[in-house]
Amino acid sequence: MISAISIVSSEKLITEKRKIMSIQGKTIIVTGASSGIGEATAMKLASEGANVILSARRKDRLEKLKSKIDEQGKGKAIVVEADVTKKDDWKKIVESAKKDFHSVDGLINNAGLMPLSYVKNLHTDEWEKMVDVNIKGVMNGVAAVLPDMIEQKGGHIVNVASSAGRKIYPGGAVYCATKSAVRMFSEGLKMELAPNYNINVTSIEPGAVETELTDSITDEEIKEDFVSTLQNLTPLQAEDIAESIFYALNQPARANINDVYIMPTAQEQ
Repeated sequence: MISAISIVSSEKLITEKRKIMSIQGKTIIVTGASSGIGEATAMKLASEGANVILSARRKDRLEKLKSKIDEQGKGKAIVVEADVTKKDDWKKIVESAKKDFHSVDGLINNAGLMPLSYVKNLHTDEWEKMVDVNIKGVMNGVAAVLPDMIEQKGGHIVNVASSAGRKIYPGGAVYCATKSAVRMFSEGLKMELAPNYNINVTSIEPGAVETELTDSITDEEIKEDFVSTLQNLTPLQAEDIAESIFYALNQPARANINDVYIMPTAQEQ
């Protein structure tokens, strides 16, 4: 005989399952959408029916991506050319999202730089750029979307950090420091926002991914060392990270995926 408690438990479980964040119809901002992880993520979310705000500095690439999404015929996309280090540009991103889709339900803070260099070579301009984009850019994004998410009592912030935020290596002192900051910032956000405002926060931490990120390396000394290290490694693909982001977004409301730590099978560190 089925007890009343069992029936109540089953009904509660069904209700909870219905609370899964359906991506369809949600409005999600993706920064760094002109290539790599950002592009793959925008395509994935749009394929699931999301309204995607495509943001980056290379407008021509964003327009091409929008055309691909339009051809898919599932989610919708708009292009907003922007620099994540500029607060006025973030205001433009949020205003465009609300004008076209009436809300901001998710933010994928993906834009980042990785001009690795040995500290002794003093590429100080590149250090500053990494701090501006990798840390300040993420904080600017959170500050831009937070008022609306708090008002609507819901949302999801995904910050793309890196396995480099956990493990330091020669040549990565500044880059690893910026990604460690993103990890800690994400954890602090989760503690403050999830229980009080129903805003979930996830840190995505990939290992080596085949993207354009390494193209920004100008330090010839480390470029040679870095390339030799990766020669026998099969890296992750941008689509792998897009799937992990979708996984984090597509959980029941009761569950917050704090961290997704995803490494190539052959990567040792």
